[in-house]
Amino acid sequence: MEEIVEKKYFVFAHPPDRLQLELGGQIGPVTIAYETYGKLNKKKNNAILILHALSGDAHAAGFHKGENKPGWWNDMIGPNKAFDTTRYFVICSNVLGGCKGSTGPSSINPETKKAYGSSFPLITIRDMVNCQKHLIDYLEIEKLLCVAGGSMGGMQVLAWMTDFPEKIKSAIPISTALHHSAQQIAFNEVGREAIMADPNWRNGNYYGYSIPSSGLAIARMIGHITYMSDISMTRKFGRMKYKNGSSKFHADFEVEKYLHYRGNSFVKRFDANSYLYITKAMDMFDALETQEKVNSLKKFKGDVLVIAFKSDWLYPPYQSKEIVKVCKQAGINVSYCEIESSYGHDAFLIEVEGQTLLIKNFLNRIYSGTEK
Repeated sequence: MEEIVEKKYFVFAHPPDRLQLELGGQIGPVTIAYETYGKLNKKKNNAILILHALSGDAHAAGFHKGENKPGWWNDMIGPNKAFDTTRYFVICSNVLGGCKGSTGPSSINPETKKAYGSSFPLITIRDMVNCQKHLIDYLEIEKLLCVAGGSMGGMQVLAWMTDFPEKIKSAIPISTALHHSAQQIAFNEVGREAIMADPNWRNGNYYGYSIPSSGLAIARMIGHITYMSDISMTRKFGRMKYKNGSSKFHADFEVEKYLHYRGNSFVKRFDANSYLYITKAMDMFDALETQEKVNSLKKFKGDVLVIAFKSDWLYPPYQSKEIVKVCKQAGINVSYCEIESSYGHDAFLIEVEGQTLLIKNFLNRIYSGTEK
């Protein structure tokens, strides 16, 4: 029987205190939504922090009461799964800037009593990680056994390694990069422009009005193309036709219908401004942008497991190999595994068996070392 889980909330930076942001802004109070799975042991040395991707949230596993949709990584988190909740205490929080319980552009600004909208300050991946550090301190966990995540979650893993190297024992960055390439930035920019070109965007202040649904749907359609591979699209759709005679330029093919479905369903669960802020944070991220960060990485004394997928063309394996290289240069014990898959970037959400074997063995070794 799957676990029934409940979303929790941690609030900090109460006025007059405020959270200082990397780019100079500040905000407060800050709410972080999170969920936990399994139990924290007496030594508090079995905690694992799971970090979500762009469109993810705190609901990583189990079911909410009265709902039949499991968490986004349910196949990986739970009893006897990759992140075994009979052994580990697993935490997942919604990022700063998100729209699933954590403070973001759609949250109410206590000073104006209205949604922040475009007045929300620019945030970075490191700001997200800083909020997670506050949450871990609140839970009175001195050191995490592991931080793990794919895509944008992997970027957060890298930020933990440079910003709080003494607070983590191991790290698992999956399908990610030290920084975005020009192509990755370009895809995100087209998505942002689609949102901002929607008349309903209203310069980010659309709350209380019609939402920029067309722009957000297009942004998601663009993004979703990059998540799949040519092989997976061909296998799933080929050139199958879809009959819909509503206009000259209706969706003739099943793949077109699918993209419209993905875009429209995304609009129902995600905020357009959050999409803008989070993708911008991803584009600005550079794990080793300063010598200070390079030196800080050398302070990380834990182990790292880097996982990539051969068909991932959004975050291709060469970017994961770059992570391995800088880890080796920093004297870090790092392992690299490249998994055969036809699913493209989505593989980190789908290829459960291969990842489970790697992660289980990795965590077993790390956790056994803490029990000696």
